[in-house]
Amino acid sequence: MALAPLQFIGSNKPNVDSCQMVSSPSPVILTQDELKKIAAYKAVEFVESGMVLGLGTGSTACHAVARIGELLQQGKLKNIVGVPTSKKTHEQAISAGIPLSDLDTYPILDLAIDGADEVDPYLNLVKGRGGSLLREKMVESACKKFVVIVDETKLVKHLGGSGLAMPVEIVPFCWKFMAERLRMMFMDAGCVAKLRRFSENGEPFATDNGNYIIDLYFEKDIGDLKVASDEILRLAGVVEHGMFLDMATTLIVAGELGVTVKNK
Repeated sequence: MALAPLQFIGSNKPNVDSCQMVSSPSPVILTQDELKKIAAYKAVEFVESGMVLGLGTGSTACHAVARIGELLQQGKLKNIVGVPTSKKTHEQAISAGIPLSDLDTYPILDLAIDGADEVDPYLNLVKGRGGSLLREKMVESACKKFVVIVDETKLVKHLGGSGLAMPVEIVPFCWKFMAERLRMMFMDAGCVAKLRRFSENGEPFATDNGNYIIDLYFEKDIGDLKVASDEILRLAGVVEHGMFLDMATTLIVAGELGVTVKNK
């Protein structure tokens, strides 16, 4: 359903830097980060006291984590347990006062809230440009409900359609061999495969699990996503990929004209 357009005037404009509400001049044009915060706050409305939550990672999910911590401190939420999807989210949740646990203790979660890098019309996702795809997929596949929060720039006609990276997490051993295998697998889609590196020093990026990431870039639609998923996962040395297929149950999109909520 589509909700009424949101306008932030005066003291109701989000402050993205502090994740709190502050006054500002009106009228205002919402930034991308402010749109992310709107979507995150809407998603937290799905949270109820007593829930075990999957806590996502990234520039959108961080607003949801901050909001959950705020509501706990205010007493509006109680008995919440969070399962973080990265070391970064673990640190943020601890700072926000959210009690934490893991999948060993809670193998079934009530709800997960996380962002996405791309969303197609069928609620399939690309995630992992922040590097946390494996833990995100483990946690979010264990949830009864998975709420995805994005701004409208993340909507694509097909996965890979943004021209940005579709990540594949691999073991470090013979990463050049793995990159070439992945490139050849999607040669018909004009695939380019690149090892993700730190921009500061050029060293390979390592995930929280100590693995490397090969970023795949496509010029064309890769076709049947489930077939592509199976082919990638059959490669020895692949740990996981960033396509989250048939996992999202609710999509919340924030745009200049308001918030749209789509249920699968």
